[in-house]
Amino acid sequence: MSSIGGFYYVEAADAVYECKARGNFRKKGIKPVVGDKVVITAQESGYCSIDTVLPRKNSIVRPPLANIDTLIIVVSTCSPQPNTLIIDKMTAAAVVKGIEPVVVLSKSDLSSPDELLEVYRRAGIKAIEFSSIDGRGSGEIRALLPGKVTALTGNSGVGKSSLLNTLFPDLKLDTGDISRKLGRGRHTTRSVDLYNIEGGYIADTPGFSTLDIERYELIEKEKLPEAFPEFEEYIGLCRFTSCSHTCEKGCAVIEAVEEGKIGRSRFESYKAMYNEVKDLKKWEKPKDAV
Repeated sequence: MSSIGGFYYVEAADAVYECKARGNFRKKGIKPVVGDKVVITAQESGYCSIDTVLPRKNSIVRPPLANIDTLIIVVSTCSPQPNTLIIDKMTAAAVVKGIEPVVVLSKSDLSSPDELLEVYRRAGIKAIEFSSIDGRGSGEIRALLPGKVTALTGNSGVGKSSLLNTLFPDLKLDTGDISRKLGRGRHTTRSVDLYNIEGGYIADTPGFSTLDIERYELIEKEKLPEAFPEFEEYIGLCRFTSCSHTCEKGCAVIEAVEEGKIGRSRFESYKAMYNEVKDLKKWEKPKDAV
C-alpha cells in the first residue's frame, strides 16, 4: 500500500485499488500507513474504501510504516557526514520492535567505510558497504529482500534512491545532489512508496534532516539496554541491580567499553538516549515512545 494526499493505493488480487479511509478511523485515532494489511470494499465506480486495518506486528513513526521485517539504514561515508547518534537511534528502535536493522554504508568509493563497518558488526548488527558507481554490496543487499517487507531510511542525500536504482534500474527513481550551501541532500522522495520486487516488498522513504530525528522513537529507560545487542552478555553482571550502565562503579557494560569490547561511539549514543528519557514522567512521554 502507498499513500498520497489522503488517497491510499492498495494491492489486492493482482490489482491496485485507489481507496479512501472510512471516516470513523479518525474518530478512533487510527490512520492507515504504508505496510498495513487492510480490508477494503471495491466499487465499480468511484473510490474504494478501507474498512479495517488489521493488527500490526510492529510500526514506526518516522517514516510511518507498519509490518516491517528489515530496516535498511542508509548512511553515506561522506557528504553528508555520518552521525552515529542518528544511526544508533534507528537501530535501537528497530531492535526493540523486533525489526532487523541493517546499516548500509553508501558512497564507499569516495571514503572508506571500514571504521563504521567494524563498529556495527562488532555490535552484532549487519553492516554492508555499497557504491552505486561500481555496485559493490549489491548482491548482499538483494539477498535480504525475498519474502520480506523491507524499508530504506536515512538522511536526505545519503543515496537511498541511487541504491534502489542500482539494484532495480527499471524503477528509475529521481535522485538529488547534495546542496553545497547547506551540506545536506535535497528531498527527492516525497512520499513513502512500497514496491513489489524480489518476491517481497521494499519501501523507499523521504529523507529527513538531523532535526527531524532528534526525538526519533524515544525508548523508555528500562527498555533501552535491550536495544543495544552488544550489552546483552554484560547485563546482570553489574555490582548493583539498579545499574543504569551510564556512570556507576562496578558496571560490567562500562568495563566492557573500557576493554574495547563495546564500541565507544555506541556507548556514548546509549548515554545520550538515556539522558533524554531518564527524567520523563509517563504523562510527559510522546505517544510514539517505545
